[in-house]
Amino acid sequence: MSSSTVVQNFYEGANIFITGGTGFMGKVLIDKLLRTCPGIENIYLLIRKKKGKDIHTRIEELFDDPLFEKLRESVPKFRHKIVTVAGDCSIAGLGLSLTDRQTLVSTISIIFHAAATIKFDESLKLAVDINVHGTKDVIQLGKEMKNLKSFIHVSTAYSNCHLNSVKEKFYDYPIGYDHLENIISKLDDRAIEEITPKILCKWPNTYTLTKALAEDLVRNYSGDLPIGVFRPAIVTSTFQEPVVAWIDNLYGPTGVVAGAGSGVLRTMHCNKNINANIVPVDMTVNALIVSAYDVATKKGLQNVETNEKPYEIPIYNYVSSVQNPLTWGKFTDLNVKHGFKYPFSSAIWYMCFFMHKSFYMNKLYTIFLHIIPALLIDFIILCCAKKPKLLKTYKKIHKFANVISFFCTNEWTFTNDNVQSLWLNLSNEDKKLFYFDMQSLDWEEYIKEYMKGMRVYLFKDELSNAEQARKKWRRLYWMHQFVKLTLLSALIYLLYLLYRTII
Repeated sequence: MSSSTVVQNFYEGANIFITGGTGFMGKVLIDKLLRTCPGIENIYLLIRKKKGKDIHTRIEELFDDPLFEKLRESVPKFRHKIVTVAGDCSIAGLGLSLTDRQTLVSTISIIFHAAATIKFDESLKLAVDINVHGTKDVIQLGKEMKNLKSFIHVSTAYSNCHLNSVKEKFYDYPIGYDHLENIISKLDDRAIEEITPKILCKWPNTYTLTKALAEDLVRNYSGDLPIGVFRPAIVTSTFQEPVVAWIDNLYGPTGVVAGAGSGVLRTMHCNKNINANIVPVDMTVNALIVSAYDVATKKGLQNVETNEKPYEIPIYNYVSSVQNPLTWGKFTDLNVKHGFKYPFSSAIWYMCFFMHKSFYMNKLYTIFLHIIPALLIDFIILCCAKKPKLLKTYKKIHKFANVISFFCTNEWTFTNDNVQSLWLNLSNEDKKLFYFDMQSLDWEEYIKEYMKGMRVYLFKDELSNAEQARKKWRRLYWMHQFVKLTLLSALIYLLYLLYRTII
């Protein structure tokens, strides 16, 4: 393709194997590759059965997503390039049939391994099976591939969150992946659950620990593979493509914003002065695509050099805090600002949200702003012969809040020299096609659209309903003020009675 860019030429004639293609980032990756790299031959997607749905049903549902609307218009026949492969990263050998394995071995030239269990409270055994052993199985598959020219393992910027400073390099850990697998194989589920806190050590959850051990496995087990490690920070909605502010989950800060905007979440254990390290998913995927090209280039240069040195596996920290920092306080302020312009129609109360650096102060606010109101409302519901559910809802909210508070109250210093080098070395044409420069991102513009995206894609609340939502918002505001005035009056009256008793 004479008019193609350097990166597009790299993908010319490529057969790509993607794990985690049905996930949030995986969907955007598939869309971007098919829209911008027409020379791709096929994309092979590893898909497992889930919730009673076979792989064919799941792939049909996948491409029904609004995310793929632009792809359906620009490349109407894209489906013939999608090859579904039945498999599961939690099963030995990825659960591949012999025929599928032979097909992948003989055809694949690029691998994106993005599959992982991202549940922070996942059982240690399942997290190891998917995040560690699954990675080992993909690497083993890669070693058998005859035409492999690039392999990207998608990790996380928080795989080394036990450290204060995280560079683009590998780190050593107090326990090896092989040792941990050996321990788990000898224990039952109850015993594993009991020893999990000791094994986690300085890691806050099984997700970050197993992603760290997967990186260790990449370093020690990948041999001479053309492999690299891509570490994205907290991935949120798209910035501009293929759909502005598209998002399909309530993970991380999106869940907090949705909870606060709905009037349910009112207090959070969070230090507003530390960096949020948020990165838009489309920019993240652009950097991921370019990193695969970079790995192949580095490996190719190493192969032709005289006095050949051992291949150093490149690591890419894709974060925002180095070049364009955004604090949790600023993130919250911008969301509040634009949340008032585009309130959720489903909101049950006016937004009233506090962040507390102190764990104990947050607990105190939780009692008065969550627990007591939930008990009162549940009591009223019970008196109406209905099933109370607000307190149960808050238990789930508090579990979610406790899981993410670690990332809202700790700060890390990252380096991202490799990512900056990726950007600086791109041609102007590739910079336009694969934009991922965090330094030039306008946070205010992004978050304004982010709030709209949550309304449309998460709450199915069209922007045409915005004026009705604002009217409801104003009613909730006056109700909120009335409750505050009532409580303040009651407090003053109690203080007055106390004063009269003392006098």
